[in-house]
Amino acid sequence: MCYHKSGVSVDQPQVMLVHHRMAFVSISLFAVRVLQLLLPVEKASHLLPESMSAALFLVSLDMPISLEYPNIHEAVVAYLEQLNSENYSIYKRTAEAVYSIECTCNFLSDVGKEGEKNLLELVELADQALRSFSYHQHFPLIKEIICMCSKIWKSAQASPLLQGESQKVFLRMLSHPLLEVKVETYNCCLEIIKECLGVHNVTKPVSSLCNGIHFLLHPKVLYEISAFGIQEPKNEVNAAAKAILLYLLQGRLMMTAVTWNKFIESLCPVIPVLQGYADTEDPLGNSILLLSKESPEAGEGALPCTTRLKSMLRLLLVRKPSVRSLALKLLACHLTREEGADRKRPSIDARVISRVTNLFIVKKPIELKLDDRRELIIKLETVEKVYEIFTSDDIDLVLRKSAAEQLAVIMQDIKMHAVVKKLHLIDKIIEYLNECVGQDGEVIECLIQPCLTLLRKVLCADPVMRVALSQQSSLLTLLFRVSLIFHENCAVVTEVGALFCLLLFDEVSRMDMWSVNPSNKPAPSVFSLPVSVFRRYHLPARVVGHHAVSPYSIVLPFPADCLALKPVSDMLRVAWNLSWYHGSDNLLKQTHSEPEMQEFSDALKLHTEDTLALQVTHTARALRDCLRSIVEAAAHREVRAAFTSMSFYLLNDRLSLKGGAGPCGVTLKCLSWHTTLNRFLQVLPACTEDEKLLIDIIHFLNKLLKEQRKNSSVELLNWLLELLLRHSPNPLLDLLVLTESQAGEEADDIRTAVRQQLQKELIALFSTLLLSVMAVTDRKCLELLYVFQTQLALKLLQCLRVTDAPHFYGLPSLERTLRGMAHLTASPGWSSHSPLTKPLEICVKYLSGLLEVITSFYVERGGNAMSFMGKGVTKSTVLCLLHLSHEMMIQAQSSEWMSLWFLPLGTHSEEHARTQQGLAWLIPLWVDRDPEVRFTSLGLGSALTTLETGCMALSNSCQNISGGLWGTVVNILLDQSECSMVRREAAFILQNLLVIPMPSVIIKDYTWQGPCVHDEDSGLSLTGKPALQALLYHCHFYEHLNQMVKHCYLGRYTFDLNFSALDGTSEGSDLNGLDDSFKFWSAPSRMSNQDQDSSSLSTLETMVAPSSGSAEFLPLGPSAVSLPEASHDQLVAQVMGQHETTSAQLPRGASLPAPLPRQCVVTPPLLSAVCGLLDGLLAFAPGDTARAFRQARLVELLCSIADATLLESCVQELKAPLPLSPPVEHTQAQVSFLLEYLSSLSRLLQSCLLVDPDLVIQDELLKPLITNIIGVLTICTKDVLDVELMSAFYHTWTHLFNLLATLLRKAAIASLPSVTAGLAKHWTAVIDMLCTCVGLSTTCPALSTASLQFLSVLLTEEAKRHLQDQDKANVCHRPSMASLLDKTQENQKSLERLNEVILQCYEGKSSKDVLKRVAANALMSLLAVSRRAQKHALKADLIDSCMEQMKHINAQLNLDSLRPGKAALKKQEDGFIKELSITMQLLRNCLYQNEECKEAALEAQLVPVLYSLWPWLLMDDSLMQIALQLLCVYTANFPNGCSSLCWSSCGQYPVQAAYRGAPATSLMGCILKLASQMPLENTAVQQMVFMFLSNLALSHDCKGIIQKSNFLQNFLSLTLPKGGSKHLSNLTILWLKLLLNISFAEDGQQMILRLDGCLDLLTEMSKYKHKSSPYIPLLIFHNICFSPANKPKILANEKVIGVLAACLESESQNAQRIGAAALWALIHNYQKAKTTLKNPSIKRRVDEAYSLAKKTFSNSEETPLNAYYLKCLENLVQLLNSS
Repeated sequence: MCYHKSGVSVDQPQVMLVHHRMAFVSISLFAVRVLQLLLPVEKASHLLPESMSAALFLVSLDMPISLEYPNIHEAVVAYLEQLNSENYSIYKRTAEAVYSIECTCNFLSDVGKEGEKNLLELVELADQALRSFSYHQHFPLIKEIICMCSKIWKSAQASPLLQGESQKVFLRMLSHPLLEVKVETYNCCLEIIKECLGVHNVTKPVSSLCNGIHFLLHPKVLYEISAFGIQEPKNEVNAAAKAILLYLLQGRLMMTAVTWNKFIESLCPVIPVLQGYADTEDPLGNSILLLSKESPEAGEGALPCTTRLKSMLRLLLVRKPSVRSLALKLLACHLTREEGADRKRPSIDARVISRVTNLFIVKKPIELKLDDRRELIIKLETVEKVYEIFTSDDIDLVLRKSAAEQLAVIMQDIKMHAVVKKLHLIDKIIEYLNECVGQDGEVIECLIQPCLTLLRKVLCADPVMRVALSQQSSLLTLLFRVSLIFHENCAVVTEVGALFCLLLFDEVSRMDMWSVNPSNKPAPSVFSLPVSVFRRYHLPARVVGHHAVSPYSIVLPFPADCLALKPVSDMLRVAWNLSWYHGSDNLLKQTHSEPEMQEFSDALKLHTEDTLALQVTHTARALRDCLRSIVEAAAHREVRAAFTSMSFYLLNDRLSLKGGAGPCGVTLKCLSWHTTLNRFLQVLPACTEDEKLLIDIIHFLNKLLKEQRKNSSVELLNWLLELLLRHSPNPLLDLLVLTESQAGEEADDIRTAVRQQLQKELIALFSTLLLSVMAVTDRKCLELLYVFQTQLALKLLQCLRVTDAPHFYGLPSLERTLRGMAHLTASPGWSSHSPLTKPLEICVKYLSGLLEVITSFYVERGGNAMSFMGKGVTKSTVLCLLHLSHEMMIQAQSSEWMSLWFLPLGTHSEEHARTQQGLAWLIPLWVDRDPEVRFTSLGLGSALTTLETGCMALSNSCQNISGGLWGTVVNILLDQSECSMVRREAAFILQNLLVIPMPSVIIKDYTWQGPCVHDEDSGLSLTGKPALQALLYHCHFYEHLNQMVKHCYLGRYTFDLNFSALDGTSEGSDLNGLDDSFKFWSAPSRMSNQDQDSSSLSTLETMVAPSSGSAEFLPLGPSAVSLPEASHDQLVAQVMGQHETTSAQLPRGASLPAPLPRQCVVTPPLLSAVCGLLDGLLAFAPGDTARAFRQARLVELLCSIADATLLESCVQELKAPLPLSPPVEHTQAQVSFLLEYLSSLSRLLQSCLLVDPDLVIQDELLKPLITNIIGVLTICTKDVLDVELMSAFYHTWTHLFNLLATLLRKAAIASLPSVTAGLAKHWTAVIDMLCTCVGLSTTCPALSTASLQFLSVLLTEEAKRHLQDQDKANVCHRPSMASLLDKTQENQKSLERLNEVILQCYEGKSSKDVLKRVAANALMSLLAVSRRAQKHALKADLIDSCMEQMKHINAQLNLDSLRPGKAALKKQEDGFIKELSITMQLLRNCLYQNEECKEAALEAQLVPVLYSLWPWLLMDDSLMQIALQLLCVYTANFPNGCSSLCWSSCGQYPVQAAYRGAPATSLMGCILKLASQMPLENTAVQQMVFMFLSNLALSHDCKGIIQKSNFLQNFLSLTLPKGGSKHLSNLTILWLKLLLNISFAEDGQQMILRLDGCLDLLTEMSKYKHKSSPYIPLLIFHNICFSPANKPKILANEKVIGVLAACLESESQNAQRIGAAALWALIHNYQKAKTTLKNPSIKRRVDEAYSLAKKTFSNSEETPLNAYYLKCLENLVQLLNSS
């Protein structure tokens, strides 16, 4: 990097300069990329050399790289910060200067534009621009800024913020460290003042001109000019500053009154500084003196009186005697004019004045310094006592003076000040001073000095008091008189002088007043003055100084030595030009155009190497140059060089981590370069040079497609596809296959190599093109692709058949062809777009060629066990075959194509060819040394076994292998040294084999016998299911799976550096002791194979080895070692016919493999396949598999793998990838694998719940499982853009919802609390997720259905649980769906959206759509539990739409019934009936306990609609039951609804259907008729009818109809139980409940009493029991007893009285209470009842019951019911005992 950056010189040719620059850029990008991959930033300082630090410093200061690759630049800076703090500091300051330069140019550009400007933004730019002035020194900037400030302050409408910000910039310019800036600033200001206040403006209107100087009329500006501008050593600055002030002071006549007053107001705070320059001989000094000379009568525009007085007193401290003399004269005039001057001392005359010219010029100034001790030395009480002595008039003056002196000493401590301030010390001192200057003041003169000392110390520490006293002119005059009286007393004069320092310079002592950003903090107590005051005044006090330099001065970012560094100066120079010309494009245009007059200095002009660096690094410009050079090229070399450069830019995109979105990719999308390349791609190359050029072009296109794969340009793809589908000539496709003339040419080695390279590049391009189009949705592009795929397939087939025998191929060429085929065949439908050849014919040709390659390169050659030759050929061939199997399944109409895959095995002789057809060629591939080949070949096996014929063929092909197909695949699955993807495919094969039903015993001629095993010890043979179970048992299948799950690795990458070695293995070792995959299986003898038919049982046998060899299961841990190579070679040997090899010893001549393979990682995809296999086994043998699960604890282990947190972190990484995060594809793959596992696990768990719920219902398993499920369901996938990944999420969510629904259905008691708690914890996310899932009814109906079913089941199960818990006491409080739906306020909008989405899903689907029914069920459940849902449904007019639907169904049913051929319409009628049922159920749940909805139903005329449907309801009992449920809900606690049933209806009955009875005039009449005629067997409808009538019985109107209809007479016809039965019938109980509701009102009681024999019948019924309602007859009596009109009839019936009296002796407390209450009600206010009830028998019962109750119910046990019972008995006793 350093070489290519520093090795550039102007003397070198341009080609070399370009080379150096391109190399520097690419190497820099590469170096940073490597650092990011290998080295964390925080470790950089420990590991990187100094040379790397120097290189990174150069990159950080490279302006073109920072612009083109900002992310790389940021990384460089981060590393540089760790490596070299000094270089990093230089970079930071350079970066600040670059930003300042950018602001400079932007300011100059914007300020010159016409129109309205954003002044605040301009001020910010100006502020930043000043920081880099030391570099560019562009002086027009100064003038522009000052003009802008003048313009801002000139406007009266300017905001204070804008004025304040502009003033800060102006102050920084006045105080800039660079002298040149200051000179220019002051000169510009002077020019503006001259322009505004010059004599030449006399004839012009004043107001419009003088406003231009307002930006100077501010205390801070005047302070800067006075304190620093005038004192600047450089004459240009101080002369301009003096001139500015002089113009202002003398310009009153040129200013408006407003401007002058503004100037005087701004000047007042600055006068203390300005007066230091007062002089009688200097024009400026004289002008300053004039301010003090003006008389008070000058009026407006003069200094305020106090300010003028202070200025006169201040002049006494000026160093020049002449000024002090003038001040004394002015003060003398002031004192003589003072009110009461004749009564004050001293009298003012020339003699007094002449003596005090040097009054305050003292030799020993006072130190203004106080102490601030932490602790109080003197008690506060002592201070108060001393103060009292000091102020007491009764005490001698000597003592008072002593007290004052003591106080002065005490006041040295600031903490003591507060005490004396509270005692009004200052007021007392002023009083003494006034007394002193009076005529009799000599008396108190002794107190004056300590008083002044006290006053000084208090004021020194109290800025607030200082401000207040400094504005009191009387105090200032008073102090001056005291100094005149004591002019000979040096101590007093010095004290007064010190006080004048405090009071006269207070304005300039406050630093916060002059700071750029004044703070709200209180001013510091230490008194200090600007250094300029020290210089100009003779102060009688020593004061701390401040503002030695201007408070507005800025620190320059650059010392001169930094600017001298070449990288720094280069960066700043490039930055200036980029900013001046506003970007690289304009700058480069400028460099190529005619030179214009330059507006900046030559030092800022770009050098040649700067221009070249910009041209080369700026990708857009460089690419345009490349294309231009291609167009203008005269030779191949120039074109190739251009393409090489373009490839470099693509490489830079990739290195900068931007891919297709980088500068090169973006630029190429914009440029029209296709036409440029067309001329090279549309003709066949004529010579080797043409071919080389074509190679470069194709290589570039391939690179471009790869870079843009994620964001492919449809335009580019269409252009390429159209080019490839051109009619003859079509060079790109034609060049794949050599013509006869080309093949016959005598080509030299170079030409052959070039042609091979060309073919290689073409196939690579086609492969990349096929991959790039995968994500495209453009229809034209896809149509072109489909045609291209088939054309390419035919061309590649030609390539495969160029020579006679495949084993004569050149391996590289064949491998390339096959790799291209693999890419092509991966897309489904690749064979189906040829106009001449049928798809299956193409597939058959492919199959023939590929099988020929396999037999030539693998089977006939003994595999690649001994050589790596043809490894790539084998891999690509098997992959093509896998793709081909899927394509043939799609294209073939039947499974006959399976026979095409069969090959003869062993020999080519005809007799063997007929008998040994099969898939045996596939088996050696399963034990190939390359895991990819093993994985792909097993995948081919799993694809072929999806068909039954494939299972048969594969099984037959494995008959010569020990263990057969089942044993082989099981061993591969359980081989822990095998990689997970291989084992996964083995699991898929097993899963496919399990699908075909197999017998439990041997059945003759049965096509699929399944596995067969033979035990050598017992001689037993098993087949089918028992054989498979035996096989799994002997393999320790479930124990292996247990270990497999325990070793699952969920990470993204794994690295294992601990290689295991073969320890202590000798030639004689028994390798059977190791965990060999095939140690349990031995090959059957060759004799038995030859003696039996190839399809007979023995050829499929698996022989179980003697038990001694497998007596003990070896646990699969990290220590378990296997010899896969031995088993692989053994299996190959068996396939080749060496059946005598029965042991697992290594073949003779084979060397022992050096390091033994370690145990491979178990991945989630493998476990997904295992879950599918276990699911199949569970269906195959439910009981045995469930027991095995329980023993191996498989379900718990599999559930423990699920981890929602890991999945969520991966999704977060996808949404917001970190700079050093892994490639997105890797994260997506990990997420996909985890989701696939969750889907498989969900299916398995559902099967477990169906077979044996106890497998899942365990607390330690269930709670974490539900937590993980809800965690996965609530993962926010909002910003996940990958379509396939979102599809995986939807698929997984579907299975998880199904699992939760199954869990709730099968084990609601165990799972409901955990599910509800989990949902409550993530309620906001859950609601959003449900809205999302339900809303996918169109794009993903399965997920929408699953989510709705889950919601429906959840709400239903919770409602059941709620009903069960109602009867239970002390039910613990837990969150419920009802409370979550109705009581949470935060998610109200989301809940409304959920309701809306479900409603839309229901209403937006046709009645035939399954999803409509699912949505209806969910809506029913939601309406049943949620009041909010009901409210939303009402708002959404669900009730009205349901009513309209019912009317429509009624009309359709009536219309269909009038048509002939009713039988044909039966199916349609059933559809309407189902729809009507759903509608009424929805309406029922919507009205449930919701009066507002019931009112809406009443308005929508629910009753008339049901009345019109009545004939159809009578024909269907289930429909009638739903209608009655609806009416029950409608009339519950809704009197208006009950009354609506009594209205007469005019509904017409077009059809005389077979209903039970003629229609009545109202629905109420229909109900009564139905109840009267209901047969006994239909209990459900009967129960609903009476429940409905019980509701109606509470309505007065309905009771009237019941009475008129004589319906109650039917009660009297009820029969009592006969024989030994002691229980009443269900119908009787229904009648009793109805009568009970009737008895609640007096009119109902009269209806009961009017029934002859009713009381007797009720008396008889009270003797019988019923579980649910044992005391209904007693309650009816109880209610009747409360009405005075009914009491005679009750008293007249002795049976009733007897029953009520007997209640008092009942064992049931409820019966006792009812009886006591009824008797009390009967006797209350009814004398006749007293007489009747005084019967000794009744009275005795009452007394006994009362005494027993008093004993039984103590105070501790007294409940409200017991208290009521006691009260009833007590009243009964009193009434019966009274006369």
